Amino acid sequence: MIDHVRDLASVRDATDRLLTAAAKLNNDSTAEPSRLPGWSRGHVLAHLARNADALVNVLAGRPMYPSAETRDADIARDAPRALAEQLEDVRQSAAGFEAQAALPADWSRTITLRNGVTDSASRVPFRRWVEVELHHVDLGIGYELEDLPADFVRREITFLASRFSGNPDVPATRVTDGTHAWSTGRDGEPEITVSGPAPDLVGWLAGRRDGSALTAEGGLLPALPPL
Repeated sequence: MIDHVRDLASVRDATDRLLTAAAKLNNDSTAEPSRLPGWSRGHVLAHLARNADALVNVLAGRPMYPSAETRDADIARDAPRALAEQLEDVRQSAAGFEAQAALPADWSRTITLRNGVTDSASRVPFRRWVEVELHHVDLGIGYELEDLPADFVRREITFLASRFSGNPDVPATRVTDGTHAWSTGRDGEPEITVSGPAPDLVGWLAGRRDGSALTAEGGLLPALPPL
């Protein structure tokens, strides 16, 4: 069962870790490339702030973004800002998300995200946690997939495996870290078993690693569609 209160506390902790680490940057290093193609570290920080605002909209019953073009334009606008302004924006937008989440609400209700995707409101805090943790890694400032909390990694593998479940372009696949196992891809008995350390599995599923550290039995490592 999803515990949105616990997830909100995890979001707060993850945000504090990110802000502490990013505070060691400077204006020049913020303008340097992140690990996301075409994005500087400033783009990543700007996206984190605007994503918090967007999830406030979701919880309040408004459209997540006015449009895809507006989302992209806001990130591009905010990316070149000085580090101090970036950090304050991340901090204030995170506080806004936390304040919205503290309002009395039916957490079992269905909410609408980008591109018409729907989900339970109770999963929104976890979705925000994903944003903060993975984009902390994307900043390329010493926080790696191996540093992610173990419970987060297991839940994110579960979430991503479910996201690709039933996809006709992904062969029926068993994913395992040797302790836990997940099924993904098109329906049917698993054709391929992908195994390896949990951080490498989440990196492959999330498009952060190429899967070269993983082992595929029964066929080639599946090529995953973009998230």
